[in-house]
Amino acid sequence: MKNKYITLIICALVSFTGCKKYIDVNQDPNRPIDVKESLILAPVEAAISQNINAAGGGNLAVVLQQYVQVIALNQVPPNFGTYLMYHQDMDGDWYNFYVQVMNNLVMLNKKAETSGNANYAAISKILLAYTLGTATDAWGDVPYSKGFGGVTNLTPTYDTQESVYTQIQTLLDNGIADIAKNSIVVPGGDDYYYNGDMTKWKKLAYTLKARYYMHLTKAPGHTAAAQAQLALTALQSGMAGNDDDLKMPFSGAAGAENPWQQNFLPGSTLILASTFVDGFKTRNDPRLTKMVAPAIETGLYTGRLIGMEDIGSLESYSLGGDFYASTNSNNYFVTYSEALFLKAEATFLTSGAATAQPVYVSAVKSHMSKLGIADAAVNTYLSSRGTLTAANAIQLIIEEKAIANFLSMENYTDWRRTGFPALTKVKNALSEIPRRVLYPQSEMTANPQPQQSAKLTDRVWWDAQ
Repeated sequence: MKNKYITLIICALVSFTGCKKYIDVNQDPNRPIDVKESLILAPVEAAISQNINAAGGGNLAVVLQQYVQVIALNQVPPNFGTYLMYHQDMDGDWYNFYVQVMNNLVMLNKKAETSGNANYAAISKILLAYTLGTATDAWGDVPYSKGFGGVTNLTPTYDTQESVYTQIQTLLDNGIADIAKNSIVVPGGDDYYYNGDMTKWKKLAYTLKARYYMHLTKAPGHTAAAQAQLALTALQSGMAGNDDDLKMPFSGAAGAENPWQQNFLPGSTLILASTFVDGFKTRNDPRLTKMVAPAIETGLYTGRLIGMEDIGSLESYSLGGDFYASTNSNNYFVTYSEALFLKAEATFLTSGAATAQPVYVSAVKSHMSKLGIADAAVNTYLSSRGTLTAANAIQLIIEEKAIANFLSMENYTDWRRTGFPALTKVKNALSEIPRRVLYPQSEMTANPQPQQSAKLTDRVWWDAQ
């Protein structure tokens, strides 16, 4: 799909292959000996937005939204929504993660550390932790410690997910340490996310630490209370307001549209699922008109039931609403609302429902305020949702978090570890709801590993019974 940031990626790749003419005949113009950090950072950040957190060049982001019944395909079954997947369906996503993003982040880190540009080194480590975490939550065991050896190791063994999680926390700790160092060169406009504001990068790193601590609330060898306490400690230095959100901004100009708007263009087969849309009606949720667009044909808010045998008129179904799916919408990755929901859950696990209640309320309000919902409507809605109790706290916290994390792959992780939002398998399902995605065929051919026999319904390490 068209996007100016794809152009930037291409330009950056051209910079690696060389365009200048050199007088020195002994210097190969196709193999430049130096590349500035800014020429690596900008296209990598664009690739994370376009190809990791949206559906540019891959399927993962949209497939997981179908698993949590937020997005539907206007196609007859079987399809992704009814849990049909082939190994080759993940080829593009593996390439996006490992070639486009993580390999370049490793390169950026090495370059920055050698050059003494600590800020770039910090950003590379934080983004590597984020991307690696997204990859391992989808596939389980993945290559990391031996995954970036270039031609010296073309068939790396996979690290266990447990060890990957240890590496994620180490990357974040080292990124935080880098921020405290003097940096010869500092990022600016080449950092689309924070424009070189290292205070915000530091808050992000601590928020990510909390996210990955909470992922392990039911992991073997871990306890929910201990993970919650680790998360609460990290969040003391985490995001402090909506301005701290990690997001990719878009101007909305031609070629610079939000990728989710491009995915939801009228005529696309991607529409919103009935489970998601009907939830707003059931809750009498004032965010409906902000997050869901009325169907063009009827003016009604209508989602498609996943697994239906017929193909309906695309204009009879709802698409994403203006806040998330207009041409100039931000593409959100990690938000202050998520940080507050993490804190609410962790507080409940350590101190009970009454102590978690005000944090939960703040979390809901932070999302509502970002969408421009009036205070009176917010208070009415919160009153209708009720107060946290020992019996309902996790359900309410995760249900509200899933709304605030619209289009985030975190919702699939939260469903696997908590069971909320409550889902049942879709009509014409080929299996139970998947708990992972398949390893790509390209990787199975080039680098056979025993883990690649995993089925869609097999659980990843932290997803214990």
